[in-house]
Amino acid sequence: MSKQLLNTVEDRERAVLVGIECKGTKGEWSLASSLQELEQLASAAGAQVVGRIIQKLDKPSHTHYLGLGKLNDLINLKRSIYYDTVIFNDELSPSQQRNLENVLNVKVIDRTALIIDIFAHSAHTREGKLQVELAQYEYLLPRLAGQWGHLERLGGGIGTRGPGEAQIETDRRLIRNRIRKIKRQIEDIRKHRMLYRRKRQSSDIFHIALVGYTNAGKSTLLNALGQSNVIIDNKPFSTLDPVTRKLNIQNKKTILLSDTVGFIHKLPLLIVEAFHATLEELEEADILLHVVDISNIEAVNQSITVEKILNDLNLDKKPCITVINKIDLLFDSYEEAEAMNKIFTLGNCKPDMTVVISAQKRWNLDKLMDKIADFIT
Repeated sequence: MSKQLLNTVEDRERAVLVGIECKGTKGEWSLASSLQELEQLASAAGAQVVGRIIQKLDKPSHTHYLGLGKLNDLINLKRSIYYDTVIFNDELSPSQQRNLENVLNVKVIDRTALIIDIFAHSAHTREGKLQVELAQYEYLLPRLAGQWGHLERLGGGIGTRGPGEAQIETDRRLIRNRIRKIKRQIEDIRKHRMLYRRKRQSSDIFHIALVGYTNAGKSTLLNALGQSNVIIDNKPFSTLDPVTRKLNIQNKKTILLSDTVGFIHKLPLLIVEAFHATLEELEEADILLHVVDISNIEAVNQSITVEKILNDLNLDKKPCITVINKIDLLFDSYEEAEAMNKIFTLGNCKPDMTVVISAQKRWNLDKLMDKIADFIT
């Protein structure tokens, strides 16, 4: 009898990306850049991107997001390219998602669901897992009706009257109960963290928090400054859970340096709300280090995105040093980078509050340490 080998490796989902460019978005992210980032997110989630559909509209269709013509293009694309998932560049309403799944007969997810999925794979601590679970349930709750669409498609009649709605209400009640429980658990963690912060404040310990766009090099900088060994992965949201290390500067008192979750363009509000307890580290910090990946073609837009989120969190008035990172990817030597130190301008950066560095090569870290030391009394 011949032996057959079974393939135990899961096939990657084959995804088509869909985005629209609306009027009045001039000066913001281009659709091409936004979809490029969406592709990076999809790859991080394990999907293989096999196609794109783009459209210019005054505003998204309230029923199917895309206009009828492009929707037909997406349907016909299956004749030449097999795909089993469609990922939309914006958050879909529950009705849009349900309508699209009915028409396309494939899995339909939006940018929010994609980011939450990546967060779910990156969360390792109890707090991180609770925060992601909260975001998942908050996202799922208004979409429950779509989970029971198979009953509607049976065409009604015997066996299809009543149970669907009853099950939806049961699921809603269970999810609401779970959400309340998770929020209580997160609140307990927040109170514990608050007690720790009060103890830290009573000890008069200076606290620095790293902020920045995802994959800007915050963890690398934490390792470089704090002699740490935080695991670094070159993909979005590789660090979710806050990490704090001690740091000594110029023989002055010990300070604390904390890394927090990275930000991203179109960061879902659900994520911000779920990770509020973690983001409180930013509120309690004496100073922020805004880390920017200057090698990224969208460095300016990424910087502005972070500044907008900080503004939404009422942190725009907090002292902030802009740390322009990864200059080793632009220059061959420290001397070349040093010559550029005085002429880099980015977003709302103030020249006297900006330091150009390479955390990977440890270039200019002494100047960053000097800048930090100026704030320590």
